[in-house]
Amino acid sequence: MSNVLRCGFFSLVLSTFAAAQPVAPQLILFKTNLGEIEAQLLPGNAPATVANFLSYMNKNAYNGTIFHRSVRGFIIQSGGFRWTGSAIADIPQDPPVRNEYGLSNTRGTIAMAKLGDNPNSATNQFFFNLSDSNAGNLNNQNGGFTVFARVTSAAGLAVMDRLAAVPAPSPGPLPSPFDQIPLQNYTGGEVKGENLLIIESIRAVERPAQPIIRGESGAIQASAFGGGTVAAPGSFIEIYGSSFSSAEVARSWDVSKDFVNGRAPTTLEGVSATINGQPTFISYVSPTQLNVQIPANVPTGEPLDVRVSHRSVSSDPVRITLRDQAGGLLAPASFKVGDRQYVAALRTNGSFVTNGSIAGLPAAPAVPGETLLFYGTGFGLIAGTTKSLGGDIAEGLSRVIAPVQFRFGNAVAQVTYAGLTPGLVGLYQFNVVVPADTHTGDVELTVTQAGAPIAQKLTIPVRAAGN
Repeated sequence: MSNVLRCGFFSLVLSTFAAAQPVAPQLILFKTNLGEIEAQLLPGNAPATVANFLSYMNKNAYNGTIFHRSVRGFIIQSGGFRWTGSAIADIPQDPPVRNEYGLSNTRGTIAMAKLGDNPNSATNQFFFNLSDSNAGNLNNQNGGFTVFARVTSAAGLAVMDRLAAVPAPSPGPLPSPFDQIPLQNYTGGEVKGENLLIIESIRAVERPAQPIIRGESGAIQASAFGGGTVAAPGSFIEIYGSSFSSAEVARSWDVSKDFVNGRAPTTLEGVSATINGQPTFISYVSPTQLNVQIPANVPTGEPLDVRVSHRSVSSDPVRITLRDQAGGLLAPASFKVGDRQYVAALRTNGSFVTNGSIAGLPAAPAVPGETLLFYGTGFGLIAGTTKSLGGDIAEGLSRVIAPVQFRFGNAVAQVTYAGLTPGLVGLYQFNVVVPADTHTGDVELTVTQAGAPIAQKLTIPVRAAGN
């Protein structure tokens, strides 16, 4: 009996002791100034290395850390230096940790850096592996480099690639160990804080809730451009549902912070979306809505899967049909009066064409002979530019491949420009001359592309010239 009691007592003590031990977080989140990267720690493969990393993380030693080395197609390295607001400073090092190489240095893994002649010299510096092609070298060099974490999602890999896409000037403006430092928007001279890639924080996180897209109407053409259930390559679409992002997150992309080399982000705040498995470009994110641009090279003619991912957790898919063209003109809900949807046409001076029925806007109907600007989405492929329809800031003039016609009532208008809006992403612009023989009053605006009418039923007010 006493032996049974003793065994039971020791079992209770051991289980209580085990429950009291701190549990290493399995998921951590790198918050950088170009986005967030979720990673899974791998204590089962490298326990001492994970403990070493957590020691730095838990005392906030990595907050403000810069990426001080970037080698294209190879690695991006951080952990050793911090931006103080005016200078780069060393991060104090703890004693080195023994080498625990065991996992291959494949794309998306995170490994410890060390001195070239000492396998057991890793302290605070680490690097992200950018490619599988370097694994053989890193697995065999200097005892092998210890992998202690792995990026968990496509969204995280996209941020990793955005960081890696920032150029490291050669020759660089700073001496070793900063001679391969990546610098964004750097044009020469003094290196400033806004040029640096910075890890703002690293913290433990829980697995997020699964995003849920709202039924078959959960993905639609942008509502201000018609809100239809059919889209085209390059279309902006809105996705509705729940648990898309953290509760406090709601923001649009910031060209100065979120774009790299003029390229739009494919993830914001750890949130991404795919169509047919391809990343879309995220222009707005909130817990219940995403606004995204469809890539230019997705297939058309059949329904395609749309998924939303928050860090490492993805939604079930919904489907949206893509056609070669699915044009919609800017005509927001605020321009709907009764059963009439007025188009949001602008004059070249930036004022709207209205008849006085739009709240907050004075009456200013269109005049025959003047040029109006119409903006749209979903008008299909373009030519005349090296920039992509999807994700690139448009430069110079381009042209829509499938011809677009505007008709004011029965009068056909002259279209003097039909292409992308310079300086913006994926927004079409049409410069249209109001026909001289247009009737006055509220006129039906008919728009066709390649001979087929767009889905919207639009109205535009016109007055006689001189009135």
